[in-house]
Amino acid sequence: MLILYWVLVVIMIIGIIGAVVPAIPGISLIAGATVVWAITNGFPQSAVIPMTATLIVLVLSIGIDFLAGYFGAKQAGASKWGQIGAFVGLLLGMFGFLPTLPVGGLLGPLVGIIVGSAVGAIVGELIYRRNLAIALKAALGIVVGTLVGNLIQGVLAFATVVGFLVFTWPYR
Repeated sequence: MLILYWVLVVIMIIGIIGAVVPAIPGISLIAGATVVWAITNGFPQSAVIPMTATLIVLVLSIGIDFLAGYFGAKQAGASKWGQIGAFVGLLLGMFGFLPTLPVGGLLGPLVGIIVGSAVGAIVGELIYRRNLAIALKAALGIVVGTLVGNLIQGVLAFATVVGFLVFTWPYR
């Protein structure tokens, strides 16, 4: 049981990294590890708080992921075209369809998401408004919003893992 506990803690640490690096399913790993711990321990009373906190953070994380980019774009004056372009660019960058990026490993998808979102926003805004200054401003807003959202997700993930450790430490 001790080995399982520490394996789950390692998975949660990977989840913290994944909350910031979009290529890794961060909060989902933390939630899964918490559920596995609760199941293997017969759902003890002490599992209620970590599981509830993890589920709340999971829902918040999904909302933050969407809202951070949206508010960043909105603050920068991005149109729907810019937001759609940013989303398409995000997908292309995340899955490595931007061949000019010389970055691999864990940083590849992160850089791809940031660069892809920015390029997509610029292309979308140029198609819609044909104004480079507005397109660059929209791209900057989307990138800043995405980065702030990832940072907030990382803090929430870290707090969730710390909470898990505090509430489960006697059961290792």
